[in-house]
Amino acid sequence: MAVPISQMWTVASYVLKKRFSGQKRYPLVLMLEPLFRCNLACAGCGKVQYPPHVLKRMLSPEECFAAVEEAGAPMVSIPGGEPLLHPQIVEIVNGLIARKKYIYLCTNALELKRRIHEFTPSKYLTFSVHLDGQRDHHDFSVCREGGWDLAVDGIKEAVKRGFRVTTNATFFDGTDPNSVRAFFDEVMDMGVEGVVLSPGYSYEKAPDQKHFMGRARVRRLFRAILSNRKPNWKFNMSPLFLEFLMGDRKYECTPWGSPAYNIFGWQRPCYLLQDGYADSFKELMETTKWEEYGVASGNPKCANCMVSCGYEPTAVIEGFGSLKGFWGMVRGTFSKYKDPHAQKLLAEWKTEPHAPLVQIETTNRSLEETNA
Repeated sequence: MAVPISQMWTVASYVLKKRFSGQKRYPLVLMLEPLFRCNLACAGCGKVQYPPHVLKRMLSPEECFAAVEEAGAPMVSIPGGEPLLHPQIVEIVNGLIARKKYIYLCTNALELKRRIHEFTPSKYLTFSVHLDGQRDHHDFSVCREGGWDLAVDGIKEAVKRGFRVTTNATFFDGTDPNSVRAFFDEVMDMGVEGVVLSPGYSYEKAPDQKHFMGRARVRRLFRAILSNRKPNWKFNMSPLFLEFLMGDRKYECTPWGSPAYNIFGWQRPCYLLQDGYADSFKELMETTKWEEYGVASGNPKCANCMVSCGYEPTAVIEGFGSLKGFWGMVRGTFSKYKDPHAQKLLAEWKTEPHAPLVQIETTNRSLEETNA
């Protein structure tokens, strides 16, 4: 099992406590963005395109701790930008560990091998390394030749030192499911705890707007990827969410399940959409018009979204909030999802060749200018 029992118990008891208290809206994981600055310029990302004066800004450890206390979620995801570029990231992580929060530090791992000695292994800390498939596909995705090799070096060093490590992959239109399945074999051989995966979301600021998938294409791709699983594959996710990606479950988004806090404040309504900011978590929860988001709302920005930060909270709440959901989660954990149709789909899949990798030569220079 990819998720430790202690973490599962913490989340389960938290969900049950909220359920018995009658509270309908509560966060499961805080998306804490201490900075937007990054040492990559991925074509599908909507963060690093901010102007230099914004990329220079960072949350202080005290601001991070206050946000974590305010939200009260049992888990904290630290994306960015690139968190390892924050000069006080170790202080932030240690402060969250002291508060017994389960942390997923999301990193492209370009700096991981150099900085790993500053951290101490803990059951509360996981390095979630951004690795979008096999070498060529990943380097194309992050617009940097050699990015895969650097990330893998970081993964192996972290695993050797006893850290919890997962890989975090985002897949877009044109992804070859056969390559993804081979990728699962590769990362399992690296000794990672499990794989996290999600379809891409169409950030308005992202340079590449051509490769975001509609819901039907997402289900077709993930059914091919996730059916007929190998015994050694482990996923650091709710099996109910994976069934949702495969088209076996219908869920509505839970946007308040993964609230986002960054240099601008509490982002409405979620980590992916920017419809203004609230000054406090209480204001975010009480004044956001939640009914205007999710597929059922008819909001065109939500029409094709099936991303984990919105839908995995729905799956987790179902999994720990009812006996039926819990049984489905247990069954899904051990199922191999045998599906002859999906096997045939894999055999007949036609891969669309992508354009040659375009190296983003300005990334390091822009980073230096931002640091100035």
